[in-house]
Amino acid sequence: MSLAFISIRWLDFLDILLVAILMYQLYNLLKGTVAIRILLGILSLYLIWKLVEALKMELLDEILGQFIGVGVIALIIVFQQEIRRFLLIVGNRSILAQPRIRKKFGAWKWNDQKVEELNSKAIIKACFNMSKSKTGALIVISKDSELKYHASTGDQIDGIVSSNLLETIFFKNNPMHDGGVIIHANKIKAARCILPVSDNPKIHASYGLRHRAAVGITENSTAVAIIVSEETGEISFCKNGNLKHKLEIDELRSLLEREFKN
Repeated sequence: MSLAFISIRWLDFLDILLVAILMYQLYNLLKGTVAIRILLGILSLYLIWKLVEALKMELLDEILGQFIGVGVIALIIVFQQEIRRFLLIVGNRSILAQPRIRKKFGAWKWNDQKVEELNSKAIIKACFNMSKSKTGALIVISKDSELKYHASTGDQIDGIVSSNLLETIFFKNNPMHDGGVIIHANKIKAARCILPVSDNPKIHASYGLRHRAAVGITENSTAVAIIVSEETGEISFCKNGNLKHKLEIDELRSLLEREFKN
Protein backbone atom coordinates (compact mmCIF):
# COMPACT_ATOMS: atom_id res chain seq x y z
CA MET A 1 0.00 0.00 0.00
CA SER A 2 1.36 3.43 -0.94
CA LEU A 3 0.33 7.02 -0.16
CA ALA A 4 1.54 10.30 -1.67
CA PHE A 5 4.40 10.78 0.78
CA ILE A 6 4.75 7.43 2.62
CA SER A 7 4.83 3.78 1.71
CA ILE A 8 3.57 1.09 4.08
CA ARG A 9 4.80 -2.50 3.83
CA TRP A 10 3.34 -5.57 5.49
CA LEU A 11 6.48 -5.67 7.66
CA ASP A 12 5.47 -2.28 9.10
CA PHE A 13 2.16 -3.78 10.27
CA LEU A 14 4.07 -6.70 11.79
CA ASP A 15 6.44 -4.25 13.48
CA ILE A 16 3.53 -2.33 15.04
CA LEU A 17 1.83 -5.54 16.15
CA LEU A 18 4.98 -6.89 17.84
CA VAL A 19 5.59 -3.59 19.64
CA ALA A 20 1.95 -3.55 20.82
CA ILE A 21 2.28 -7.11 22.17
CA LEU A 22 5.56 -6.25 23.89
CA MET A 23 4.09 -3.14 25.52
CA TYR A 24 1.01 -5.07 26.66
CA GLN A 25 3.14 -7.81 28.25
CA LEU A 26 5.33 -5.16 29.88
CA TYR A 27 2.26 -3.44 31.31
CA ASN A 28 0.92 -6.76 32.70
CA LEU A 29 4.30 -7.39 34.30
CA LEU A 30 4.53 -3.99 36.00
CA LYS A 31 0.91 -3.14 36.83
CA GLY A 32 0.22 -2.80 40.53
CA THR A 33 3.88 -2.04 41.32
CA VAL A 34 5.83 1.15 41.89
CA ALA A 35 7.81 0.38 38.73
CA ILE A 36 4.83 1.27 36.50
CA ARG A 37 5.05 4.90 37.63
CA ILE A 38 8.77 4.98 36.86
CA LEU A 39 8.08 3.53 33.41
CA LEU A 40 5.38 6.13 32.68
CA GLY A 41 7.79 8.88 33.73
CA ILE A 42 10.48 7.54 31.39
CA LEU A 43 8.03 7.26 28.48
CA SER A 44 6.89 10.86 29.06
CA LEU A 45 10.49 12.04 29.04
CA TYR A 46 11.18 10.07 25.84
CA LEU A 47 8.16 11.63 24.08
CA ILE A 48 9.31 15.10 25.13
CA TRP A 49 12.78 14.35 23.73
CA LYS A 50 11.30 13.25 20.39
CA LEU A 51 9.16 16.42 20.26
CA VAL A 52 12.19 18.60 20.99
CA GLU A 53 14.13 16.73 18.30
CA ALA A 54 11.33 17.31 15.75
CA LEU A 55 11.24 21.03 16.61
CA LYS A 56 15.05 21.16 16.13
CA MET A 57 15.73 22.66 19.57
CA GLU A 58 19.36 21.57 19.44
CA LEU A 59 20.59 22.46 22.94
CA LEU A 60 17.67 20.82 24.77
CA ASP A 61 17.81 17.92 22.30
CA GLU A 62 21.48 17.34 23.16
CA ILE A 63 20.86 17.46 26.93
CA LEU A 64 17.87 15.09 26.83
CA GLY A 65 19.65 12.76 24.41
CA GLN A 66 22.64 12.42 26.73
CA PHE A 67 20.38 11.94 29.75
CA ILE A 68 18.36 9.16 28.05
CA GLY A 69 21.54 7.52 26.73
CA VAL A 70 23.00 7.23 30.24
CA GLY A 71 19.55 6.39 31.61
CA VAL A 72 19.53 3.00 29.82
CA ILE A 73 22.16 1.72 32.29
CA ALA A 74 20.16 3.13 35.20
CA LEU A 75 17.04 1.39 33.88
CA ILE A 76 18.76 -2.00 33.91
CA ILE A 77 19.70 -1.43 37.57
CA VAL A 78 16.28 -0.11 38.63
CA PHE A 79 14.28 -2.77 36.75
CA GLN A 80 16.59 -5.75 37.29
CA GLN A 81 13.90 -7.82 39.07
CA GLU A 82 11.28 -6.97 36.43
CA ILE A 83 13.72 -7.76 33.58
CA ARG A 84 14.54 -11.10 35.22
CA ARG A 85 10.82 -11.88 35.62
CA PHE A 86 10.11 -10.89 32.00
CA LEU A 87 12.89 -13.16 30.68
CA LEU A 88 11.57 -16.04 32.80
CA ILE A 89 8.09 -15.54 31.32
CA VAL A 90 9.53 -15.47 27.78
CA GLY A 91 11.60 -18.59 28.49
CA ASN A 92 8.65 -20.52 29.94
CA ARG A 93 6.34 -19.63 27.05
CA SER A 94 8.82 -20.11 24.24
CA ILE A 95 8.40 -22.96 21.74
CA LEU A 96 11.65 -24.63 22.81
CA ALA A 97 10.44 -24.78 26.43
CA GLN A 98 7.40 -26.91 25.57
CA PRO A 99 7.73 -30.57 26.71
CA ARG A 100 6.81 -32.05 23.29
CA ILE A 101 9.43 -29.98 21.49
CA ARG A 102 12.09 -30.71 24.10
CA LYS A 103 11.43 -34.47 23.74
CA LYS A 104 12.16 -34.32 20.01
CA PHE A 105 15.61 -32.88 20.62
CA GLY A 106 16.69 -36.06 22.45
CA ALA A 107 20.33 -35.49 23.41
CA TRP A 108 19.87 -31.72 23.26
CA LYS A 109 17.89 -31.73 26.51
CA TRP A 110 18.90 -29.05 29.03
CA ASN A 111 19.22 -31.64 31.80
CA ASP A 112 20.05 -35.22 30.87
CA GLN A 113 19.92 -36.42 34.48
CA LYS A 114 16.70 -38.24 35.35
CA VAL A 115 14.75 -36.31 37.95
CA GLU A 116 13.12 -38.42 40.66
CA GLU A 117 9.35 -38.04 40.81
CA LEU A 118 8.14 -35.75 43.58
CA ASN A 119 6.67 -37.50 46.63
CA SER A 120 3.62 -35.27 46.71
CA LYS A 121 1.81 -37.58 49.15
CA ALA A 122 4.42 -36.88 51.84
CA ILE A 123 4.18 -33.12 51.27
CA ILE A 124 0.37 -33.16 51.40
CA LYS A 125 0.36 -35.29 54.57
CA ALA A 126 2.86 -32.97 56.27
CA CYS A 127 0.92 -29.84 55.26
CA PHE A 128 -2.39 -31.13 56.61
CA ASN A 129 -0.83 -32.37 59.85
CA MET A 130 0.77 -28.94 60.33
CA SER A 131 -2.52 -27.28 59.42
CA LYS A 132 -4.31 -29.18 62.22
CA SER A 133 -1.67 -28.15 64.78
CA LYS A 134 -1.40 -24.61 63.34
CA THR A 135 2.31 -25.00 62.65
CA GLY A 136 3.55 -22.31 60.26
CA ALA A 137 5.37 -23.56 57.17
CA LEU A 138 6.71 -22.35 53.83
CA ILE A 139 7.66 -25.02 51.28
CA VAL A 140 9.15 -24.03 47.91
CA ILE A 141 9.17 -26.74 45.23
CA SER A 142 11.25 -26.21 42.11
CA LYS A 143 11.15 -28.29 38.94
CA ASP A 144 13.64 -26.59 36.60
CA SER A 145 16.20 -25.03 38.94
CA GLU A 146 17.81 -25.91 42.26
CA LEU A 147 17.51 -22.26 43.39
CA LYS A 148 21.11 -22.54 44.61
CA TYR A 149 21.40 -18.88 45.54
CA HIS A 150 18.37 -18.99 47.85
CA ALA A 151 19.29 -22.47 49.16
CA SER A 152 22.75 -21.17 50.11
CA THR A 153 21.15 -18.71 52.57
CA GLY A 154 19.85 -21.58 54.72
CA ASP A 155 21.02 -24.84 56.31
CA GLN A 156 21.94 -27.53 53.77
CA ILE A 157 20.05 -30.82 54.23
CA ASP A 158 19.89 -32.72 50.91
CA GLY A 159 17.48 -35.30 52.36
CA ILE A 160 14.75 -37.35 50.66
CA VAL A 161 11.30 -35.77 51.01
CA SER A 162 9.22 -37.31 53.83
CA SER A 163 6.34 -36.04 55.93
CA ASN A 164 8.21 -36.69 59.19
CA LEU A 165 11.24 -34.68 58.06
CA LEU A 166 9.12 -31.73 56.94
CA GLU A 167 7.11 -31.70 60.17
CA THR A 168 10.32 -31.92 62.21
CA ILE A 169 11.87 -28.96 60.37
CA PHE A 170 8.84 -26.72 60.97
CA PHE A 171 8.26 -27.80 64.58
CA LYS A 172 8.13 -24.52 66.49
CA ASN A 173 10.94 -25.45 68.91
CA ASN A 174 13.25 -26.47 66.07
CA PRO A 175 15.82 -23.73 65.29
CA MET A 176 15.30 -24.41 61.56
CA HIS A 177 11.55 -23.68 61.56
CA ASP A 178 11.99 -20.05 60.48
CA GLY A 179 12.33 -19.27 56.77
CA GLY A 180 11.51 -21.54 53.86
CA VAL A 181 12.32 -25.09 52.79
CA ILE A 182 13.51 -25.62 49.20
CA ILE A 183 12.70 -28.91 47.47
CA HIS A 184 14.16 -30.02 44.13
CA ALA A 185 14.28 -33.47 42.50
CA ASN A 186 12.39 -34.97 45.48
CA LYS A 187 15.08 -33.80 47.89
CA ILE A 188 14.88 -31.19 50.63
CA LYS A 189 17.88 -29.15 49.56
CA ALA A 190 17.88 -26.65 52.43
CA ALA A 191 15.83 -25.28 55.31
CA ARG A 192 15.67 -21.88 57.04
CA CYS A 193 16.21 -20.20 53.66
CA ILE A 194 15.84 -16.44 53.26
CA LEU A 195 13.47 -15.73 50.37
CA PRO A 196 12.74 -12.46 48.51
CA VAL A 197 9.68 -10.66 49.90
CA SER A 198 7.25 -9.30 47.30
CA ASP A 199 6.32 -5.61 47.36
CA ASN A 200 3.08 -6.24 45.44
CA PRO A 201 0.46 -3.89 46.99
CA LYS A 202 -2.36 -6.27 46.01
CA ILE A 203 -1.37 -8.78 48.71
CA HIS A 204 -3.98 -8.54 51.45
CA ALA A 205 -2.79 -6.84 54.64
CA SER A 206 -3.83 -9.89 56.71
CA TYR A 207 -1.10 -12.00 55.11
CA GLY A 208 2.32 -11.96 56.72
CA LEU A 209 5.91 -12.53 55.64
CA ARG A 210 5.42 -16.21 54.71
CA HIS A 211 2.82 -15.34 52.10
CA ARG A 212 4.83 -12.36 50.83
CA ALA A 213 7.94 -14.54 50.56
CA ALA A 214 5.94 -17.18 48.65
CA VAL A 215 4.76 -14.53 46.20
CA GLY A 216 8.29 -13.11 45.94
CA ILE A 217 10.02 -16.41 45.12
CA THR A 218 7.36 -17.49 42.60
CA GLU A 219 7.42 -14.08 40.90
CA ASN A 220 11.15 -14.46 40.29
CA SER A 221 11.36 -18.16 39.42
CA THR A 222 9.34 -21.06 37.98
CA ALA A 223 8.98 -22.63 41.43
CA VAL A 224 5.71 -23.05 43.31
CA ALA A 225 5.17 -22.56 47.04
CA ILE A 226 2.90 -24.00 49.73
CA ILE A 227 2.15 -21.96 52.83
CA VAL A 228 0.62 -23.11 56.10
CA SER A 229 -0.63 -20.23 58.23
CA GLU A 230 0.49 -20.26 61.86
CA GLU A 231 -2.52 -18.15 62.91
CA THR A 232 -5.36 -19.98 61.14
CA GLY A 233 -3.88 -23.26 59.86
CA GLU A 234 -5.06 -22.27 56.36
CA ILE A 235 -3.15 -23.84 53.46
CA SER A 236 -2.31 -21.69 50.43
CA PHE A 237 -0.63 -22.43 47.10
CA CYS A 238 1.35 -19.89 45.10
CA LYS A 239 2.47 -19.91 41.45
CA ASN A 240 3.68 -16.97 39.33
CA GLY A 241 2.96 -14.66 42.26
CA ASN A 242 -0.73 -15.72 42.43
CA LEU A 243 -2.09 -17.10 45.70
CA LYS A 244 -4.85 -19.69 46.09
CA HIS A 245 -6.26 -19.81 49.61
CA LYS A 246 -8.11 -22.23 51.90
CA LEU A 247 -7.16 -25.38 50.02
CA GLU A 248 -8.60 -28.79 50.82
CA ILE A 249 -6.55 -31.97 50.48
CA ASP A 250 -7.93 -32.86 47.04
CA GLU A 251 -7.29 -29.34 45.71
CA LEU A 252 -3.66 -29.37 46.87
CA ARG A 253 -3.13 -32.85 45.43
CA SER A 254 -4.57 -31.75 42.08
CA LEU A 255 -2.33 -28.66 41.94
CA LEU A 256 0.82 -30.64 42.72
CA GLU A 257 -0.01 -33.39 40.24
CA ARG A 258 -0.62 -30.79 37.54
CA GLU A 259 2.79 -29.22 38.15
CA PHE A 260 4.97 -32.28 38.75
CA LYS A 261 3.35 -35.18 36.94
CA ASN A 262 6.03 -36.81 34.70
